[in-house]
Amino acid sequence: MSKISVIGGGSFGTVIANIIARNGHDVSFWMRSDELVGQVNLKHENTQYLPGYELSERVIATEDMETATTFASVIFVAVPSNSFREVVRQVIKFALNSATLVSTTKGIEAGSFRLMSQILKEEAPGSKLGVLSGPNLAKEIASNHLTGTVIASHNKEVREKVKDILRSDTFRVYTNDDMFGVELGGSLKNIYAIIAGLASQLGMGYNTNSMLVTRSLTEMARFGRELGADPMTFLGLSGVGDLIVTCSTPLSRNYRIGQSLGMGKSIEEATADIGQVAEGVNTVKLVKINKK
Repeated sequence: MSKISVIGGGSFGTVIANIIARNGHDVSFWMRSDELVGQVNLKHENTQYLPGYELSERVIATEDMETATTFASVIFVAVPSNSFREVVRQVIKFALNSATLVSTTKGIEAGSFRLMSQILKEEAPGSKLGVLSGPNLAKEIASNHLTGTVIASHNKEVREKVKDILRSDTFRVYTNDDMFGVELGGSLKNIYAIIAGLASQLGMGYNTNSMLVTRSLTEMARFGRELGADPMTFLGLSGVGDLIVTCSTPLSRNYRIGQSLGMGKSIEEATADIGQVAEGVNTVKLVKINKK
């Protein structure tokens, strides 16, 4: 089996690394924290993001980017959008020219309104690219709940390769060639998750949530069409599927941001309460600016 790299030690990067390892691949898991690297390698557990979730011994953590990426055939990049370009620049210093780069980040770059696949194309123009998105709450994946995701790429080989690497009895991988639409769905739904959390905290019920999700889907599709995406993509897992789950549960960081706002907290206080990056805070600002 080939070496696979996962760049980013958060909850989603952790479950993706473990799925790949359980499928028989050696996984080089890049993390910023020396302390977490030690825990993963000694205890086989990411105690900060997924305590109690046992990791395969084939998941080897490292804080050294060269060690993480050298000779990897596929590299999954699972870092926040605000550091995505910087991390990708480090990755391509050591990655094979033939390596496939896959983004799992659901966000938009501040200042440029670039999606992660566009950043990958700019920074690694000769590489084969893909994006992974869908209703993928990491804690539920870790609990082996049945889950579906979407690998999108213009390259059929990339789609089939990633599908083969990730699929398992509880993690079903679907394919799509509309990379832009899949990414937009994953990014835009975070805006509505914040609204849904706020509405719930203010006492709104299921009728309100249903109306919000339905009208949000329409707005997402219209916005996506204006930017060149296929509106039909938003009817799939990476669109309405992701929208429904993110607007329905406190397991979503963006939903919890909305709940905190509904309690009367400031956006700074709400973000501090979460303790992790909630991409919707940045995305709503960028979409508002772009629409102008």
